[in-house]
Amino acid sequence: MDLSLTDKRFVVTGASRGIGRAIAITLAAEGAHVALVARTRETLDEVQGAISSAGGRAVTIVGDVSTEPLARAAVDAAVTALGGLDGLVNNVGGSVGSGAFDATDAASWAKVVDLNLMAPVWCSQAALGPLEAAGGGVIVHVSSICGLEYCTSAPYTAAKGALASLTKEMGIDLAKKKIRVVAVAPGSIMFPGGSWDKRRQTMPERIAKMEREELPWGRFGAPEEIANVVAFACSPRASWVTGTSIVVDGGQGRAI
Repeated sequence: MDLSLTDKRFVVTGASRGIGRAIAITLAAEGAHVALVARTRETLDEVQGAISSAGGRAVTIVGDVSTEPLARAAVDAAVTALGGLDGLVNNVGGSVGSGAFDATDAASWAKVVDLNLMAPVWCSQAALGPLEAAGGGVIVHVSSICGLEYCTSAPYTAAKGALASLTKEMGIDLAKKKIRVVAVAPGSIMFPGGSWDKRRQTMPERIAKMEREELPWGRFGAPEEIANVVAFACSPRASWVTGTSIVVDGGQGRAI
């Protein structure tokens, strides 16, 4: 299926590894011109190299989106490098510590909420002008099934739940600007250096038990399986999809 993404311009945050890396590579493989945003030059250069060697186009922006000024600066630099903007993928996220409600301090709450909710807000606000100038576009939030049902980290669940609700509000509010807004909610995804990979190394028996008892397909998801859905959500093929969350979890979640 041709996703009609050739020459479209996308910013992907958190693009240096895992799901963000896979999204950037997949968009570039579909013909898009991608701005890779992350904090580490070395890993960004590796992703850019992978895209270039496959015949794709990518630019790198070393930047942090954890505060409003830094997020705006990163998006502005990316848009300048691309010469405009057709889409934004807010992929930055993560948790801190155990996340238990009765054991998480104020600083940890603020860090998790800023990373998982406010960073997408700040990046999206910075992207609105360029998207309007292009005649419309798409914003995709990489969320989590933890935003739609119970998970063990209170701050992470709260932030991702807020992001799911924000997706609905943005989808309705920005329709008048011809900007679609979609959340893609992954289940548990395994990739080198990721949180599940680290747990597999430190508690292999527990992870093996999880694969047997909690994951219907007997395995974790792969970043590319999320990236394929994000690419579809970014494309004109998804022209009537907005203000909603698309769950990509292999049946792991228990919410209807």
